Parts: sequence; structure tokens; C-alpha cells
Amino acid sequence: MEKSEVVNAEIELLTAIKKADTAVLDQLLHDDLLFNMPDGQTITKEFDMQSYRSGKMKIETLEATDQIINVIGDNAVVAVTISLKGIYDQNPIKGVFKYVRVWKQFDGNLKVIAGSCIPLA
Repeated sequence: MEKSEVVNAEIELLTAIKKADTAVLDQLLHDDLLFNMPDGQTITKEFDMQSYRSGKMKIETLEATDQIINVIGDNAVVAVTISLKGIYDQNPIKGVFKYVRVWKQFDGNLKVIAGSCIPLA
């Protein structure tokens, strides 16, 4: 796996999040994904997909900076700072968050298998 493949996958993921493109998200998120939210809740792919399908999650702006990528065999660990503005279940979301995502290669396709997000002051 090349670092450039991970960079491209991250761009594709963030674009899909912004557009609530569930078809692309379905391809990029592993079925057994676990993701830790800032409130400590662990969510699954299905929970995440449903929040986009239902229209509960709407992203207005999303900007990534300070991306670090470590490729380890057929895995990649990404740390990235994301400035986010949107709405979840009619509640505003606004802030800067540090994400960690773990990508794994499956038959040439990269999928997110794990992640977490914490708010930055």
C-alpha cells in the first residue's frame, strides 16, 4: 500500500461525508467498523450510515489539516485535524476535532476498520 493511495482514500471519504454519499461511504467503511465518538459512544457502520440516510447528519463545512499517515503492511493509520460545522439530529455541531482512522487493504480496496474522534480546545 502506498501513502498516496491512503491520501486519495481520505479525500474520497471526506467528500462522501460532506455530500452524505451513502453509496461511497458503504464502499469505504468496513462492515465491522467500530468508531469511538467524542462523547465516548462506540458506533457501528450501520449506525453511521443510518445517520446519513435519515438526514439526521448534515455537514456544512469540513476542512482537514495536519494529516499524518503511517503505512504498516496492509494497514494505514491516519491522524488528522478536522474543522467541522454541521447539524446532527437538529443540534448544531461546530468545532475542531482530532481523528484517528485505521485503513486496511482488502483485495486492493481500502476500507476504514476503526476510528476515533476527540474535540480539541
